[in-house]
Amino acid sequence: MCPNRVRTEQEINGRRGRPITDQDAHEINRVEELSYDLKIHEVMTKKLHTASPEMSLSDVLEILRINRISGVPVVEDGQLAGVLSIEDIVRAMGKNDLMETVGQYMTRRLVTVASYDTIVKAMRTFAESRVGRLPVVNEENKLVGMITKGDITRGILLALQKDYKEEEVRRYRASHLFEDIISDRTTLVLRYNIKAQNFTHGGTASSHIKRALLRLGADPQIARRCGIAVYEAEMNLIIHTTRGGILKLEVEPHRITMSTTDDGPGIPDIEQVLQPGYSTATDQVRELGFGAGMGLVNIKRCVDSMDIESTVSKGTKLIMRIHIPTENLSGRKEE
Repeated sequence: MCPNRVRTEQEINGRRGRPITDQDAHEINRVEELSYDLKIHEVMTKKLHTASPEMSLSDVLEILRINRISGVPVVEDGQLAGVLSIEDIVRAMGKNDLMETVGQYMTRRLVTVASYDTIVKAMRTFAESRVGRLPVVNEENKLVGMITKGDITRGILLALQKDYKEEEVRRYRASHLFEDIISDRTTLVLRYNIKAQNFTHGGTASSHIKRALLRLGADPQIARRCGIAVYEAEMNLIIHTTRGGILKLEVEPHRITMSTTDDGPGIPDIEQVLQPGYSTATDQVRELGFGAGMGLVNIKRCVDSMDIESTVSKGTKLIMRIHIPTENLSGRKEE
């Protein structure tokens, strides 16, 4: 896929009408998220240079030259009447018509965007109209700015830069969480309520957990191992329980403990469910692409220890541990 192309809302919200999958979500990068997060008023040019229909093209050309812009909105009696671009002036120069008025050459068929819309709306409008600049109006349809593709690019770059700085601050603060805390045992606990059959939000909790671990300074490989383990555990709660359950993460300087508890149907034969490919998932779940019978197998590969306690008709408790024996979460050697 071309990296500069922004997907449509239909593509991002679902493929061919189906709910978005975890694989789809991983394909959405931060630039695309920003395209839906940033509003047009956050990136548009607010300091406007305008023209009137009675002005000469030569006068407007001077405005464009001095301010290094490529077009201006045309305002008449306080209302937006059109747009004049450098291309319109070049067209007039070809006819030696620079002394003609703006009204003779301006574009009257207006394409506008609203200040409260997202920039992905502006990008779509640019693609559909093939214009170089768009007047921006407010809720009262009053002109409040202009936006170009360059404004969008600059806005996204500034937002990414802000993201980076904020993330660095969050990482620094989180990675020093256990410092200056004196206790016999210090534990950070994250708890998530997982709903049964909620495939739309499947993987959300595990994504949050992985991000939290990275901010705490965990080694990326450890964060990935935890991410896979808790994802599989989370999906087991969604697929196999009747009322969902609790997913919990306990972080200590030298150990990460992940666990799930539920009051679902329980497991009659634990040894059997540990066999690759064995699954009790329904046909409906399999049609959605889940329930391949590799969940517990994948968990076991990622963790240092795994324990299952289960009673039929009462529920199941799954405990997973990853040990960090030589380094603390911030990656510094212990003295």
